[in-house]
Amino acid sequence: MDYRYCMTLRMNIDCNGCYQRIRRALLQIRELDSHLIDKRLGRVMVCGAFSPQDVAIKIRKRTNRRVEILDVREAAPASQDGGPGPMP
Repeated sequence: MDYRYCMTLRMNIDCNGCYQRIRRALLQIRELDSHLIDKRLGRVMVCGAFSPQDVAIKIRKRTNRRVEILDVREAAPASQDGGPGPMP
């Protein structure tokens, strides 16, 4: 059974080009259900059924930027019918 996580990352988002690069990388990761990029604070929040370490490594490789995991919260497990579970 996959567990759902909400993970907060710290990344350096200097300009709109950096923002777009991070956004494109997040949209390519299929395990993610949703994401939120806070450009002002340099924070990226992702939610979905994934392994937190694996997703951080994927984001690091695709954006060529340093990724720091700030917080990982476990949400409800994914539902059995394959759909997303309830949001926290």
